[in-house]
Amino acid sequence: MFEILTKRTIGPAVYHYDISAPNIARKAKPGQFLILRINETGERIPLTICDYDGSKGTVSIMFQAIGKTTKELAYMEAGDSLSDMVGPLGRPSEIERLGTVVCVAGGVGAAVILPIAKALKAKGNEIITILGARTAELLVLEDELKAISDDFIITTDDGSRGISGVCTDPLRQLIESGKRVDRVIAIGPAIMMKFVCKTTEPFGVETVVSLNSIMVDGTGMCGSCRVTIGGQTKFCCVDGPDFDGHEVDFDELMIRQRIYLDEEKASLERFERQCEGGCGSKGERK
Repeated sequence: MFEILTKRTIGPAVYHYDISAPNIARKAKPGQFLILRINETGERIPLTICDYDGSKGTVSIMFQAIGKTTKELAYMEAGDSLSDMVGPLGRPSEIERLGTVVCVAGGVGAAVILPIAKALKAKGNEIITILGARTAELLVLEDELKAISDDFIITTDDGSRGISGVCTDPLRQLIESGKRVDRVIAIGPAIMMKFVCKTTEPFGVETVVSLNSIMVDGTGMCGSCRVTIGGQTKFCCVDGPDFDGHEVDFDELMIRQRIYLDEEKASLERFERQCEGGCGSKGERK
């Protein structure tokens, strides 16, 4: 059992949990993820480790409650325990001295990019962060990212904070200004990562993305997370989740992400009917 030590609400339906998991915390590295189940019959869901402390034996996750399992997870409180959790999984992000790195984070992708940006900053890189969201209230981890950034830019689609527009606008302006950019790291919705890659490709700027494919076992056995990279089949769980963004078939990825939409919708509707009158901690129906 893995106890939830702290719970914070950091945005609309966005939650941050610190969880006791000494064995995972001791081995975790930036870019890796874990798979958890709320209870013995629960769905296995992959979530990126957004922070970890080996000395305290804790890992942190952040998620947006939009589906059945994440909404069930959001009902849990500090003191509750998860049934099981496995990790760290996936290949760690490449952390080295590069020069100038632009970190482009969309929505809860900020949680994934934060430990990577921290580690790159500790290696002596100049960090420029572009944090984007649809509206101001959906911006998350703003203070944390700003603290480790040499330059920090906010964009919102509706113009309620920062630059009005999408995150590729200031990215393009930055590159066109002649500023040397040694690597772009883009993490967020697949459509956002696709257009970041389309922005950087003509300039030949190396671009790394972290793919959020459907995943079940996290060991490469089930094949659910397969993606096409440079014309070859790869598995996000063991070959990624980081890949060269210019080689990713994003259109295929987005089609595969929608494969189970009908089943996910039906599952959520059943859960919400069960919760009419209130769901208690651990997502159990009262």
